Amino acid sequence: MWIVLHSALRWVCLAAVVGRLGLAARGVATGSPLGPRDRQLGLVSVIAMDLQLTLGLVLLAVSPLAQAAFANMGAAMKDPVLRFWAVEHPTTMLLSVAAVHVGHRLSSRAAEPRRGHRAALIGFGIALLLMVVAIPWPFRAGVGRPWLALP
Repeated sequence: MWIVLHSALRWVCLAAVVGRLGLAARGVATGSPLGPRDRQLGLVSVIAMDLQLTLGLVLLAVSPLAQAAFANMGAAMKDPVLRFWAVEHPTTMLLSVAAVHVGHRLSSRAAEPRRGHRAALIGFGIALLLMVVAIPWPFRAGVGRPWLALP
């Protein structure tokens, strides 16, 4: 059940981050003030990413792959699949959550609109890049997962 929620929520996270990134790009280009949509979509991104992180930590605690990796980290670091699930995926996704938080916080507190949009553009852009790199897309050899995990 947890993997189904985690799999489905990734699409919400991606959509929210891409949406906020689009608003930030438009705001940088036009110099428009930060509006309610900017703040709301930023907050939705933060909440979705935090929930995704929580679900990911639950999965990390119960995953047979992670448990095998944690039992022998030396051997896990030599195995690309175990290393991905125990180190690369959680670390990169944690960094993406941090980038969303920083981007949202800095954009909300910016004194001038362009700075706020630019902060969001950078923070959400970094988050999106990290997410795209660390998601176990179906075409990734060894670590790929379905587009949507079903029960």
